[in-house]
Amino acid sequence: MSDLTEPRDATDRLREIQSVTDAALAHLDVEALLLELLDRVRDILEVDTAAVLLLDPQSNFLVATAARGIEEEVVQGVRIPVGRGFAGRIAAEKQAVILDHVDHTTVMNPILRARGIKSMLGVPLLSAGDVVGVLHVGTLQPREFTDADVQLLQLVADRVALATQSRLSETDRSAALALQRSLLPGKLPLISGIEFGARYVPGEAEGVGGDWYDVFAMTSGSLCVVMGDVVGRGLRAAVVMGRLRSTLRAYALTTDDPAAILALVDRKLQHFEPGEMATALLAILDVNQDLLRISSAGHPAPVLARPDGTTSVLDLPVDPPLGVRHGRARRTTDIKLPRGSVLCLYTDGLVERRTIPLDDRIAQLQSAVVVDDPDTVCASVMRSLVGADAPADDIALLVLRIPDDGPGVPLDLTFPAVPASLAQIRAALRQWLRRVGADDTAVHDVLVAVGEATSNAIEHAYGPAGGTIAVRVELDSADVLVRIADNGQWREPRGHGRGRGTHIMQLTTDEFRVERGATGTNVSLRRRLDR
Repeated sequence: MSDLTEPRDATDRLREIQSVTDAALAHLDVEALLLELLDRVRDILEVDTAAVLLLDPQSNFLVATAARGIEEEVVQGVRIPVGRGFAGRIAAEKQAVILDHVDHTTVMNPILRARGIKSMLGVPLLSAGDVVGVLHVGTLQPREFTDADVQLLQLVADRVALATQSRLSETDRSAALALQRSLLPGKLPLISGIEFGARYVPGEAEGVGGDWYDVFAMTSGSLCVVMGDVVGRGLRAAVVMGRLRSTLRAYALTTDDPAAILALVDRKLQHFEPGEMATALLAILDVNQDLLRISSAGHPAPVLARPDGTTSVLDLPVDPPLGVRHGRARRTTDIKLPRGSVLCLYTDGLVERRTIPLDDRIAQLQSAVVVDDPDTVCASVMRSLVGADAPADDIALLVLRIPDDGPGVPLDLTFPAVPASLAQIRAALRQWLRRVGADDTAVHDVLVAVGEATSNAIEHAYGPAGGTIAVRVELDSADVLVRIADNGQWREPRGHGRGRGTHIMQLTTDEFRVERGATGTNVSLRRRLDR
C-alpha cells in the first residue's frame, strides 16, 4: 500500500480531504469520529498506520486516543510525555517531524518499533495556536515523505483538531454540567424557622464552571450555608468544586467556626491541588439565637433586607481566596439577624457585567432584595439582574428568610426516615419550645419523648427503600401536643432488652398514644408546660 509509483494529483488528494469533516460525520461521538477520520487519512495518504494522541494538560502527557494499524496503542493506554520521543517532540516543537528510520533513539513507544514501521510523519493538532494533540502516520516500507505530504497531513490535522475539540468541549460541558447539578442540593433542607429559595443558571458564553451552593445541618443543630466559585471553566473547575464541597462538609463536622473551616479547606487545596483557586463564603446560623457567624474567602458579601425596610451589603472583612498563599489568619464576623429578615448570597456571575460598573449592579441587587418569600425574592433578583439575556458566566443564588412568626404557630416538619434527621428534628423542636416559653425540664422531656418516637419510626417503620417521618407540634392552651406519623409497616423489635422507648415516653409525657393502621403509624404525645 505504501509503495508509490504514481502519486495522485495534489488536487485530487485535496478534494478527498474535504471529506474528512463532511456532514455525514456530524452525528458521531469523539471516539467514532476519530476512527473514521483515521480510516480516511490512511486511504488518502496511502499509509499503513495512523494514530491520534490527545494532550492531557494537567499531566502534560499525550494520551493515545484512537489508532488504526496500531490499535494496541489505545488498548495498552500509551502515554508519551511532551518533549520526549517522536510524538512528544512534535508537541513540544509545534511543527511536523519526519522520520526516515525508526529505532529506540527516535521513537519512545516500543509498539511502533515492534510493528515494523520504517518511516513516519507526524504533525501537531493545533487549536487557537495551542497544541491539543498529535496526528502521526507510518509505513511498513521505507518512504520519503515530501513537503506536499506534510502540508496535506497538516491540513487534515487542522480539520481533526477543529472537529475533535468541538466535540470534546461539548462532552466536557455536558459532563461538567451533570457533575455540577448532581452536587447542588436536590432539595433544600426543611429547617424550622428558616425558609429557602435558590437558583442556578449555567453560563452560555464561557461554559460551565465551578459555582456551587450548599445548605446542611451541623451536628450542633446549627445550619451551615455555603456559596463558592472555583476559578476556571469546564470539567476541571467542576471537579475541583466537587472536591471542595466534600472537604468543606467534612471539616464542618469538627468545628462551628467558619474561619477555622475555611482555613482547613484552604490548607488542603494548597497541598493537594496547587494552582487551583476558589472564592467561598461560609455562614453558620444559630436559629435559636438568630445569630449568623460568617467568613469570606474573597467572595462577594451577601445582601441583607431587614423588616424595617432597609437593605444593605453586610460589612465583612474579606480574606484571600482559597488556594492563595498568605500569612494572615482568617476572620469570623458575628451578625445578629432580626426576625423576618432576608439574606441573599450569590456568585459574581449575577452582578458582574463588562459594560456596567460593579457598584451600579450591587445597587440594583439591593433594590431587588426585599422582605418577602425567598422564592419570590429569587424571581425578583433574576428578573432585575438577568432579564432575557443569557448570562456569560454561571449564576448561583441562595436566599433565606427567618420568619417572624408568633409563638403559637404550629411547627410542621417532614424528614427522611434516616438517623441523620434526628439532629435536625431536635434543633427545630428545641427552638420552637423556647419560643412558646417552655422551661428546661419541659424542653428536656419533650425532646426525649419525640426522640424515642422518631427513632422507633426510623428503625421499625421502613425497610431498605426508606420513607419519611412527619412531625407536627402545636400549643393547646398550656399543653404541647406532638404527633409523629409514618406511612410504613412496622416490624417487631429485634434482640433482647428492646421496647424501653415506650416506657420512657410514658414517663416524660402526660399522655401517650399509639395508633397503627394499614397506612402507617401515628404517635401522639401531650406534655403540660405548667406541670
